Amino acid sequence: MDASPLTTVRPPDIREGASPAPARPRRRLPHKEREKLIVAEAVKFFAEVGFEGQTRALAQRLGVTQPLLYRYFPDKESLIDRVYHEVFLDGWEADWNRALTDRSRPLADRVVQFYLSYTKANFSYERIRLFMFAGLKDESVANRYMRHVREHLFVPLCLEMRAEAGVAAETPPSPMEIELAAGLHGAIGYIGLRRWVYKTQTPEDMDTVVTQLVRSYLAGMPAAFRALTTSG
Repeated sequence: MDASPLTTVRPPDIREGASPAPARPRRRLPHKEREKLIVAEAVKFFAEVGFEGQTRALAQRLGVTQPLLYRYFPDKESLIDRVYHEVFLDGWEADWNRALTDRSRPLADRVVQFYLSYTKANFSYERIRLFMFAGLKDESVANRYMRHVREHLFVPLCLEMRAEAGVAAETPPSPMEIELAAGLHGAIGYIGLRRWVYKTQTPEDMDTVVTQLVRSYLAGMPAAFRALTTSG
């Protein structure tokens, strides 16, 4: 009778000389770090689908459960509020207002500097689309932002344009004066809409376009403000 040789049986997944790979521990992120990741993904998510996007879908994108998401933000409104502060308010620098009202420099230079800084900080896919969605689907966000822009840009810009035109500044800017300031802001913003919403071709040299728009717009401002004063 033939004797079968004895063999040593090894686990099939372990090669000779190799050790089994330890199980990879699941990393627990610190609270602030995970919150920051949630906000960053929420900015991208709402920029793609609008503020009507569901938190369940956002949680799936993050790879977390919806209850975990609500541990950081108790409801969708609080998450949107955080996105608002992250995108709309944190993109506004306090130094801009000081530079805008520094009358030791020509007005056109100040306004050009403001909009060059503003577009660099705010002209991105996420921010431009969130501006659009806020105006279309979430009036509370849009109204809060426009109040901020009116207070920190339109009113100061009107007062500076009054000074340039030699117009007295005892009274608050009129609705028509505010519209003149808003018109310049809208012309600049339309570049971003064309690029990130309409997806049409826009110039690569944004700085030159912004500079020329501001200078051409401001060239007619003094006469326009003097005319408003005379007609009033």
